[in-house]
Amino acid sequence: MARNKVPGLIKIGKIWHIDKTVNGHRISKSTGTSDFDEAQFLMAKLVDEYRQSSIFGVRAKRRFSDAIERYVDDNEHLASLSDNHTHLLTIKGVIGDLYLHEIHEESVKPFIEHRKKQGRKSKTVNNALGVLRRVLKLAAGKWRDDNGLTWLESFPVIDNVDWRDSRKPAPISYEEQDKLFDVMPPHLRAMCLFKVNTGCREQEVCQLRWDWEYELKNSEHTLFILPEWLTKNREERLVIVNREAAKAIEMVRGQHPEFVFTYKGHGVTAINNTAWKNARKKVGLKHVRVHDLKHTFGKRLRAADVDFENRQDLLGHKNGSITTHYSEAEIKNLIEASNRICVEDSDSRKIHEAVVLKKKRVA
Repeated sequence: MARNKVPGLIKIGKIWHIDKTVNGHRISKSTGTSDFDEAQFLMAKLVDEYRQSSIFGVRAKRRFSDAIERYVDDNEHLASLSDNHTHLLTIKGVIGDLYLHEIHEESVKPFIEHRKKQGRKSKTVNNALGVLRRVLKLAAGKWRDDNGLTWLESFPVIDNVDWRDSRKPAPISYEEQDKLFDVMPPHLRAMCLFKVNTGCREQEVCQLRWDWEYELKNSEHTLFILPEWLTKNREERLVIVNREAAKAIEMVRGQHPEFVFTYKGHGVTAINNTAWKNARKKVGLKHVRVHDLKHTFGKRLRAADVDFENRQDLLGHKNGSITTHYSEAEIKNLIEASNRICVEDSDSRKIHEAVVLKKKRVA
């Protein structure tokens, strides 16, 4: 047989790929190498592993890349899939394409140390580790081969890190809000005004649809019901639209048939963009993050003496079905509670901020 010609190995560009059928099972995979001998060895190894599994019932060895591909295929509905996929690829880029049984706390340490050297926060690293644990848990419990064996024999313990570097929330005052929003382009101003008055997360604002808008019976008040695939706790979320949030909605009504917030006729993918960063810098609020608008909403609710249960509802922290959890009277109560933070004139705002400071000192 001529050199560099083996059934089941094909070269695409500079990389050898495996495309071989063994006992009716197709093995289709990149070897990740341009070396012919190494590609041959990898193909022989994969073929042997499959035969061991199919004939003798031995658990097939699965690569990390196989698990990543399966996770992506199974979770196309997740709003966080893109971020999760990026986390997994980042981990793989550091620890390599290990077999699943080789992934454990010790083998993941190089990734943790690498991200720490890059200056990443504990929270960012823990988010990535959380996705990794989810994949390994699925491999050890749900994903099974043709023989009914799980992809992974046992689920390893991988603890979170704590570098004592968590950043404290930085809610903004009404005066800071005015300065910040005044230097924003109109589309971003509307999004931020809605966010700071509803406590919605960034993607909940970016993905907001007109189809999710409802009008309360015998009332002019509108609200939104977010689907479970978009929310953090995977439960439907009731979003109360107070007077200030309503202004944001009316700024953009009629601009697009599907999305509430758009830019130049297209949906917006993020609030944390160049325009947001430029606005922060211009008014001296570089420390303020997009998520701080949600913290601002929560702080203002507390300052307005909104009770804990209503704050939980308004912030989207409470689980439960929308149709069974809320009555018309309860929704009206939430509207009234949310409207308490709508302090419109400058004098009233100064008094409101002063009350907050006074309460803080007393506490």
